[in-house]
Amino acid sequence: MASVIKIYALFLGSALLMFGGGLQGLLLSVRGAEESFSLLALGLIGTGWSAGFVTGSLFVPFIVRKVGHIRAFSVMAAIGTITILLNLLWINDIGWILLRALSGFCFAGAAMIVESWLNEVADNKSRGTIFSIYVAINMTASTMGQIAMSITGTAGYIPFVVGAISFICALLPTALTSSPQPRPLQSARLDLKLLYRTSPVAAIAAFSCGMANGAFGTLAPVYGYEQGLDARGIAFLFAIAAILGAVAQVPFGRLSDRIDRRLVLIGLSGFAALVGALTVIINPEAGWGMYVLFAAYGFAANPIYAVAVAHANDFARDGDFAKIAGGMLLILGLGLAIGPAVASLIMGAWHPVGLFMVTATFHATLGLFAYLRMRLRKSVDAAERTPFQPVADRQVTPETLVLDPRADSDAEDAPVAGEPPVPEELIETVEGGNDVQDKPV
Repeated sequence: MASVIKIYALFLGSALLMFGGGLQGLLLSVRGAEESFSLLALGLIGTGWSAGFVTGSLFVPFIVRKVGHIRAFSVMAAIGTITILLNLLWINDIGWILLRALSGFCFAGAAMIVESWLNEVADNKSRGTIFSIYVAINMTASTMGQIAMSITGTAGYIPFVVGAISFICALLPTALTSSPQPRPLQSARLDLKLLYRTSPVAAIAAFSCGMANGAFGTLAPVYGYEQGLDARGIAFLFAIAAILGAVAQVPFGRLSDRIDRRLVLIGLSGFAALVGALTVIINPEAGWGMYVLFAAYGFAANPIYAVAVAHANDFARDGDFAKIAGGMLLILGLGLAIGPAVASLIMGAWHPVGLFMVTATFHATLGLFAYLRMRLRKSVDAAERTPFQPVADRQVTPETLVLDPRADSDAEDAPVAGEPPVPEELIETVEGGNDVQDKPV
């Protein structure tokens, strides 16, 4: 019973965290546009968030080892709260870029600690269920935070205070727990060469998703504002894209369990590129046409990263999931940081609709690359694939990867305490050069 209560408390803490994050991310883009920040500054606000998030994923584990989980989480939530309040008191483009980076750092750390507690509770039988519920809660809460902007608006202090309350309330479940400290946080185990050898398609997909979705998540609100939407309209515009994107993960994920996942990647990225191209051509004013195009974009673009992770895992050797997924996380973060800056320059040089030139370019590139790789390498048989799991690509931390049930083989293959690890060369010799594992996809 105590374990069940603890899980629900952690789910509540994660929901509050994601609610505040969804509200803050959308609010800063729209309010920044209203304050006449340059497109480059607005893009760099998104870059700051991604850079801070990746940095937090790498360095927060060291902080937790020094002061413990509860103290570290309290610090992250408190600084995150202070940061969003400083966004209100210090309305300045350079200030917001710096504060957004700090917010990303704290958000990554707080999310990792919640996930660490969930990992402590989960076992091999319940891990898949807990992971699925956790991802669903995160997606739902983030979307609800975006919708909240339709109620709070962007003017004045109310939306910033609502976000701050959400952040500070998120620390209560961990601050009030009487359970022992969970195991140490995981640092991202990175091996980019291993990732590319295992699946070049997954590596390109991670970067393409980062570039396209990073640009869209940061600057699409600015595009909506420039096209005449008010705060309510922008909030619902993003909610529709997010909801359809979350819903699409399940059918496309299950489809990718049955056919070559690269076919699914080609279809999704091709459709996302088509939507981007149509948006550039039509450049719709505020109205139903814009809602349809945004809904179609979310439906096609959001599942791509999760399918790419599953594709990489199909070809990974037992015990390599964390390294491969960690490498994808780093490449994704790089794209999320670069994408908004690149898109802001193109939007400034051409027109705000230039944002969709960026998304269309990177989705088309991914689709073409996946098609070319299909001609070079056959797929893994459906019976040998690891089942698909939904993933929210802008909120993945190293602890998310550990919670993912596909990481069970990593734990099973880990050396027993006190025993020396088995040399990599010996493992490869015993495996006898498995043709599927040893060659790139």
